[in-house]
Amino acid sequence: MSATAAHAHSAPALDIQRIRADFPLLSRSVHGKPLVYLDNANTSQKPAAVIEAMDAHYRLHNANVSRAVHQLGEEATLAYEGARDKLARFINAPSRNELVLTSGTTQAINLVAYSYALPQLKPGDAILTTLMEHHANIVPWQLVAQRSGATVKFAPIDDRGELDVERYIAMLTPEVKLACVAHVSNVLGTVNPVREIARECARRGIPLLVDGSQAVPHRPVDVQALGCDFYAMTGHKMLGPTGTGALWAKRAHLDAMPPFFGGGDMIRQVRVDGTTFADPPHKFEAGTPNIAGFVGLGAAVDYYHSLDLEAIHAWEQQLLAYATERLHDVPGLKLFGEAAEKEPVISFLIEGTQSTDLATLLDLEGVAVRSGHHCAHPLMQHYGVPATLRASMAFYNTMEEIDVFVAALQKVRKLLM
Repeated sequence: MSATAAHAHSAPALDIQRIRADFPLLSRSVHGKPLVYLDNANTSQKPAAVIEAMDAHYRLHNANVSRAVHQLGEEATLAYEGARDKLARFINAPSRNELVLTSGTTQAINLVAYSYALPQLKPGDAILTTLMEHHANIVPWQLVAQRSGATVKFAPIDDRGELDVERYIAMLTPEVKLACVAHVSNVLGTVNPVREIARECARRGIPLLVDGSQAVPHRPVDVQALGCDFYAMTGHKMLGPTGTGALWAKRAHLDAMPPFFGGGDMIRQVRVDGTTFADPPHKFEAGTPNIAGFVGLGAAVDYYHSLDLEAIHAWEQQLLAYATERLHDVPGLKLFGEAAEKEPVISFLIEGTQSTDLATLLDLEGVAVRSGHHCAHPLMQHYGVPATLRASMAFYNTMEEIDVFVAALQKVRKLLM
């Protein structure tokens, strides 16, 4: 074993086995094999505290929010709004009223696209994004560009999967009305220099939107320190339920933005001759929300706080280093994305095999990874491949699971060669 691998096997600051006991699904078997779950960039597993919080809400507190003065209604509203408070503190938002609760990053970015960008875009304007983005940070911009006559520009990346930051900054020309970037790539794990980009955007008066879906689960996030204008996040990737997430935006933007959806709970008064709207963030939250989901997301934030966030990041970096080293020993394996700063996401292919075949056979060995384009077609086109295999780790994964994964990969590779 190399010195790096030996260091990776050193005892972590976190009690991983105790943590794993908090996640019921991690103890199950798949196809008669112990589950090795390495698809965390797709969705994370949920601790019992999240599951129990949602169960308790439906058993004891179920009512609609902001509509009733009875006891259950007050309890549900307090729990729902309490989740907003927890999320705001989690990302160090200046105010809870700058946090719009959404179904996830996709809705958050669409809110910015249609409520912020579309009303001011005109022919000749541009939106800047990058080649490493998830489709959620591409398609909404293409849709509003088509409707407004604007264009979408893509900043390039290099072969290591790092953003060409100098080129990105050079592309911040006067016609760019909004800049966008992933904090962390969902395919490559690349961590982008958001503070530097935000600083350059601010110098030019260009608002910056950051897709934080893959960052918030792995590293402490401080939106004030980052200096961006919009930050989108997804609950189900950070131990929470599906159908939850949030958009943080500077208050000045939220005040100027018209509502995206219309309906109940986002109004101040409705008259036959017109409607006046509630203050942010509620003017962007029409209809009955996913109340139990946000109760669960609040419990997920509590769970993170019960651990050491810096220790989480350090352990995941050890997992990443060990997995990367072990995969280098697999014959014919090509890694995509070897940036100097990464989160625990590894994409790769093995010469002479198809990613879907590998993933299917790995599943029979109890190993869950993802194959496909990962909602990142432009990135796949950049590398000249239709798909990759992706192993993505979380703090509840272990070195032993990586050993099982690599052994299984070696086995199924031989079956396909």
